[in-house]
Amino acid sequence: MNPPQHSDSDAPAPVDHRSAIAAETARFVAALTHADLTTPVPSCPGWTLADLVKHTGSVQRWFAALLHARIQEPPRSREVDLRLPDRQDGYADWLAESATVAEKAFAATDPDLPMWAWGVDQHARFWARRMLFETLLHRVDAELALGLRPVIERRSAVDGIDEFLVNLPFAAFFAPDVAQLRAPGGTIRFRATDGDGDWLVRLRPDGFGLDTTASAAEPADATVRATAADLLLLVYGRLRLGEEAVTHDGDEDLLTLWFANSAF
Repeated sequence: MNPPQHSDSDAPAPVDHRSAIAAETARFVAALTHADLTTPVPSCPGWTLADLVKHTGSVQRWFAALLHARIQEPPRSREVDLRLPDRQDGYADWLAESATVAEKAFAATDPDLPMWAWGVDQHARFWARRMLFETLLHRVDAELALGLRPVIERRSAVDGIDEFLVNLPFAAFFAPDVAQLRAPGGTIRFRATDGDGDWLVRLRPDGFGLDTTASAAEPADATVRATAADLLLLVYGRLRLGEEAVTHDGDEDLLTLWFANSAF
């Protein structure tokens, strides 16, 4: 796997998820120029580029439908009018249009509006943040499949690691292996090596969660270190623990448990 390049955009300003979705979709669409959509996507086994595009655009359109509906309980169906072209040579334009559909949903929705969400944040803004990282990761998947070298902005990577770790304890209904993440008080630290970014996860006999109050000086049973961009790819299973970009020390069994059950 080609490692991602790291952007110089390290400003501490919060990520504007809505505009970042548009930017990530544009990068995805640009990668598809002259691409063969039958190309396999190694980071999504069994998928082709066409599958990846269809999935990403479908997620954007489904989340947009949820926002328009102001859902207050888990949706009973994922059915949505995708308007998918009959021919794959129209998929790139369709993906670009999917981001426009999402943009219109954002414009019509207060991000602070209370809404049901499967994760921690029970507001409309949850869906924009989640949509961003669905789009970003699959843009990276497409670029890797095409032999391109992905660029991940550092502040987006930091936000994405946080979003993943905060919401992972609630993901068992679609990622059932998460239920195996149990340990009698084990701790794993994820530390960015290229600036601020430190996350401590506590595993308990009844579950696990991100400790947002932990000091960066607090010892952990196992520690994983990489740049923020590489940590983001690692937690999502796009990098492996043994790769050169990642270093780690501490309890190997705890790390094996984590990485065998945490990616989705």
